Amino acid sequence: MTLVLSVLTSTMLATAVQAAEGPGTKTADSYRFVVVPKVVHPWFDKVNEGAQQAAAAIKAQTGTEVKIQYSAPQSASVSEQNQIIERAIATRPDGLIIDLLDPNGNRSVLRDASSQGIPVTLFDSSNPEGMNLTTVGSDFCEQARMAANRLVELLDGEGQVAIMMGVPTAPNHAERARCARDVFESTKGIEVVATGVDNDDINTAQQQASAIMQANPGIDGWVASDAAGPVGIGQAIKEAGKTGKVKLVGLDDLNQMLALIREGVADSSSASRPTMQGYWAVINMWQHATGAVTPDHIDTGNVMITPDNIDSYNKQ
Repeated sequence: MTLVLSVLTSTMLATAVQAAEGPGTKTADSYRFVVVPKVVHPWFDKVNEGAQQAAAAIKAQTGTEVKIQYSAPQSASVSEQNQIIERAIATRPDGLIIDLLDPNGNRSVLRDASSQGIPVTLFDSSNPEGMNLTTVGSDFCEQARMAANRLVELLDGEGQVAIMMGVPTAPNHAERARCARDVFESTKGIEVVATGVDNDDINTAQQQASAIMQANPGIDGWVASDAAGPVGIGQAIKEAGKTGKVKLVGLDDLNQMLALIREGVADSSSASRPTMQGYWAVINMWQHATGAVTPDHIDTGNVMITPDNIDSYNKQ
C-alpha cells in the first residue's frame, strides 16, 4: 500500500506534524516505540512494514529519528505477550503499540505502563473495560458481515457453513465470529454446522478444516475470523479436492490468501489494512509522545478483495 501511504504522508501527515508541533507540545531528537503483536505472523509483518514507513515519514518531515522495536511472541500466549510487554516497560520506551491477546489478561501490564507514564496505543484490538487508550484499526463486525454476506450470496441463501475462529480470547477474533454467525442465523436457508479454533496458526487451521469437512461432508462454505484461518481452510479444500465445490470467503490480505483467490480456491477476502494500521499507530504514538491531543480511534477501513479488483489492490 505504498501509493496510499505516500498520499497520506503528503496530506494527513502534514496535519499531524502541525498538531505535534503546536502550543503545549514538546519535541525530542529521537523516539523509540515498541510494537508488540499477538504472535509471529505474516499479517503482523505488514503491520511492522507500515510502522517502519511511518518512522521514515516522520524523519523526512521533521528530522526526528523514530526507532521501531518489533517484539512478537512466538506463540499466541497471553503470558508470553505480557512478559514481552513487561520487559519493554523496563527499558522505558517512549511508547508501546500493542495488539492485545486478551484484554482482561493484559490489563495488569497496561496499568503498569500507565503508572510509569509510558503511553500505549492499541491496534487491531479493543480497549479493556474501563480503559481509554487510542485504538487503530477497522470495524471488526463490519469486516465479518462483509464476508458472511458475500458467502450467503454465493450460496444463494441456502447451505451449510462453518466458521473458523482464531484466538478465542482476542476481542477482534471473537467479535468477527459473533457477527458472522449473526448474519448466518438471520438467513433462513443457512445452517452453521461447525466452528473451528486455529489460534491464528495456518497449520492448525488446515487440520481443523480437514477434520470438520470430513465430519460434515455437506459443508458448502467457510468464513474465518483471523488471517491464518482462511489460508489453512484453502489448503484443506485443495487437499480434499473440493475446489469450486466448497466456497471460501477469506479474511485479510496475506500473500497466501491472494494466491488462493487467483487460483479460484477462494472467491474473495474481506480485508483490513495491516500496513495502514502500523503506519497510523506510529503516527498516533509520536503525536502522543510530543504531548499533542490524540483521537480515541483511527478507522483504517475494510475492503473486499475479489478477482475483479485483486490486481489493482496489489498495486496500492
